[in-house]
This record gives sequence, C-alpha cells and structure tokens, in this order.
Amino acid sequence: MTRSAVAPTAWWLPVARAMIGALPRRMALGAALAALTVIAGIGLLGLSGWFIAATAIAGLQLSTAMVFDVFMPSAGIRLLALGRTAARYAERLVTHDATLATLAILRERLFVGWAHDAAAELRRPAQALFRLTGDLDALESLCLRLLVPAAAALGATLLCALVFGLMAPWFGLLIGIWLTLAGLGVTAALARRARLPMVRRSLAIERLRSQAIDLVSGQTDLLMSQRLAHQCDALARADARLARIDRRLNRLEVGAASAHALASSATLGLTLLGVGILVEQQHIGTAGAALALLMALAAMEPFAALRRGGLEAGRTWLAARRLARPLAAARAAPSRPVPAPPPGEALRMTRVCARYPASRVDVLRHISLSIACGEHLAVIGPSGSGKSTLMAMITGELKPMQGDISAQAHAWLSQRTDLFQDSLRDNLRLAAPDADDALLWRVLDAAGLGADVRAMHAGLDTRLGERATGLSGGQARRLALARLLLQPRPLWLLDEPTEGLDAAAAAHVLNTLRAFGADRAWLLATHLRREAALADRLLVLRAGRIDAQWRRGSAGFDAALAELRPD
Repeated sequence: MTRSAVAPTAWWLPVARAMIGALPRRMALGAALAALTVIAGIGLLGLSGWFIAATAIAGLQLSTAMVFDVFMPSAGIRLLALGRTAARYAERLVTHDATLATLAILRERLFVGWAHDAAAELRRPAQALFRLTGDLDALESLCLRLLVPAAAALGATLLCALVFGLMAPWFGLLIGIWLTLAGLGVTAALARRARLPMVRRSLAIERLRSQAIDLVSGQTDLLMSQRLAHQCDALARADARLARIDRRLNRLEVGAASAHALASSATLGLTLLGVGILVEQQHIGTAGAALALLMALAAMEPFAALRRGGLEAGRTWLAARRLARPLAAARAAPSRPVPAPPPGEALRMTRVCARYPASRVDVLRHISLSIACGEHLAVIGPSGSGKSTLMAMITGELKPMQGDISAQAHAWLSQRTDLFQDSLRDNLRLAAPDADDALLWRVLDAAGLGADVRAMHAGLDTRLGERATGLSGGQARRLALARLLLQPRPLWLLDEPTEGLDAAAAAHVLNTLRAFGADRAWLLATHLRREAALADRLLVLRAGRIDAQWRRGSAGFDAALAELRPD
C-alpha cells in the first residue's frame, strides 16, 4: 500500500456525485423515512414512560384522577407505534429500491467510462468484473450502512435536543453536543482504525480468488511440473492471512460496541444529572423526568447502527478510489457520434497521433490518410508498426492524442473472435437483432459455416460454451465473418481476417469478402500476401509513420506485395 499524492476529493467527488445525483429525491426520501422511524421509536418510548408515570401520579388523588386525560396520550402512543411500523416498512422499500436502482445506473456509467477512457487498460476483464462486483457492493454499504443510519442518528439527536431544550435550553444544547460528538466520534475512530485492515481484506479476497482459480484451471500443468503442492500451500497461506485480518476486524468491532455501550451509559448519567437539577429547581416533574430518562436510553441506538458502516468504510474508500476514474470518464464522454467524412470518402484521418496509457512513446505519429467510398486499402508493415493501433483508433477503443478522425458507419472484424456463452442464433443477432432465420442461414452459407451448423443437433439453437467451446478456431472465425456480413455498413475494418486458417478456408473467406464487400470501403491490416492482393492501394507503416503508398498497377505495389509473407 502506498500513499497517493492525489487529493481524496479527486476520487470521492465523482462517486458521491454519481451516487446522490442518480436518484436524489428517492435517496432524500429514504433518509427522511429512516430519520422518521427513529424519531417515532424514541418518541414512543418517551411518551409511554411519561404516560405511565403521569397516570401513576394522577391516581394518587381522586381529584386529579377524575380530570386526567388518558385519551390523548394513548392516541399519541398508538399513532407513534403505527407510524414507526409504517415508516420502517416504507424506509426499507424506498432505500433498498433507490440503492439498487442507483447501482444499476452506476454499472451502466462504469461500462461507458471503460468504453471511452479505460478500455485500453482493461487487460484482465475477469478480474475487472470481480472488482466491479465487489466495489459496487461496497457502495451499497455506503448507502445502507452509512448515509441512511447517519440521517437516522441526526434525527434522533435533533429530537432529543429539542425535547430537552424545552425543559431547559442549556440541557438540550448539552445533550445535542454530547450525542453528536460521542456517536460520530466512535464511528469516525472505528472507520479510521479499520480502514487499512479492511482495504487489506478486500485485496486479500481478490488474491485468494485469483489463486483458487489458478489452482483449478491450471491443475494439470501444476501437476506435471510438480508445483501443485506449492500452489495449495500458497492458497492456504492466503486463507490464513485473510483469517488474521478478519480476527483483527472482529476485535475492532467488539471494541466499538463497548465504546457505544459506555457512551450510552454516559448519556444516561448526564441525563440523570440534568434531570436531578431540573427537578430540584421545579422546572419539570416526575413524569418529565421519566420522559427524559427513557429518551436518553434510546438516544445512542441510531449511532450503534453506524458501527457496521464505519467498519466497512475502508472497503468503501477503496471502491470509491478505483471507480472514480471510469465514472469521471463516463461523465466527460462525448455524446455525439464520430463526425462523417467529406462526401465521397469513407474515412479521413488528419495528423493523428496515438499513445497508450502509462506510456511515453507515441505508437502512431502524424498519420494522415483518406479512403474513398468503395476503395480497398491494405495497411502493411512489420509487427509493432501500429496497424492494430490504427484500427483501435478508428473504432474509438483508443483516443487520439491529437488530430481528427471522421468515418462512416463501420463494421470491425478483429483478430480476436468475441463469442458469448449463448446460442449461435443470439451470437449472430448481436450484429442484426431483427434478422430472421432465413437471413442467418444465408450469411452462414456465405461464410462457409452453413453445412457445419446444419450438421449440429440443435442447429441455430446450438449453445456455445465458455470461450466458444464447441467450435474449432476456423469455425469461430467463420462465425465472426457471418456476423460481419449481417451489418450493412459502408466501411469494413479487417484486421488479418484469415490469420490462422488453412489455405482452403482462407480462400473461401477471401472470396466471400470479395463478393459481399465489392461496394464497401475496406481498411485491411495484414502481413499476408493473399489478403493484401485484394487491395486497390497499399500503405506501408514503419515505426508508427506512413513510409510509402502504392496503387495497384505500379511497380512499388508489386514489389511491396512480393515482400509479404506467402500463403
């Protein structure tokens, strides 16, 4: 753990703004209902005590017993009892509904933030998803265990200060200050002492999960390399470390509970002292004293409800720190689409420079190019020259540091085949949600996968496993090609479309691209001769710069084509 030089407000403000600003009225209503519930509970206890004491005193004499009004206090007790129950029920409904709705909004904003700003840093999506789940759970704790109980505790403090202030102004001021300092002081001290252990606990859980997954998924390799026992020992050590942290947190929670008990006893003692003074001065009677003492008994309970939130404040702190950047990126993300290029062009880039996050080296330097509608442009060059980065910039996965990009609507066939654990039909319909089965079969036949799918028992309803289990590499590539054909986009971005395919499968894919993409503009990144041969123009990238351009029919085009890797 290292101390960050960034001010806490830099990462607290985006999270607080997102949490409160998502559903401000429902959040405020939930906090008000929580305060009303506590006020009704304390009022019920105090009024009941006053009523019992006042009734007993009135019954000592027949004259006072005959004129004592029992109906108004009893009606007030019933009202407070019913109101407390109704307010508690409404508070649970409103606060939980508002919290869950807010977290759903935050999930959407986080994915928007990753898409616009942090996508290039999302190297381990499984770990990021686990962190997202844990961090959102921590923010749920912020709402339900900190903000709502704090509103309830504030309501209880104001009620006690008001009632005691009616007895004597100095009495109400003293109790109000004491409840605020004692109740919030214990919570603040607990949050401060538990922050580092709770952060370590969150990180330890992530590490334990990662090691458990490594053990399960890599047990064959570990066994063959005789490292299985070592991995099991590492997992046991991680579990023991987590247990030690839990024991420390349990001790802190027990200590906070003891501190709240002492504060409650001190509150009762201060109230008893103040009541004694007021009774002696004949400012209040026995019934008023009973009212004050019973209210003092319940005054610290709302602060005790803050204990769990204070214990988990470190986890919330870590979540806010990790979620601040994507939330801020989502807030600053442009809502307008990529501008369209001039008429007759499918793509235009003007002096574009690109650099990956946490890097000081430009991957692309002052790239300027244009592709006419229907033109096929192949980008060639050695590995690391910036071909895939060029694609990532056009798709918006990586933002340019400077320069302008304008493009028509485009479809992207990347090197990575992204298929989901779902049916073949639903994987295809990602590109065209309204496509019927007849259209799906046409694109599957065009991609050379129709016969394979028909041979499957469930046909289009065949479900793929994790990471497209159930399809070979070539079949997965053809399925991605079929999904490309479903998109009526005027610009195709093709990143080594036949890499890893045998000669026959590659020839079929290229023939399909040629037939279906004759009237579309292409930007094709490749190092294979068979792919570059389809281009009308070759663009040579070296070290992130455009080194040369050649049109079909020129000597340079043929020479550059001859230097590429053969089939």
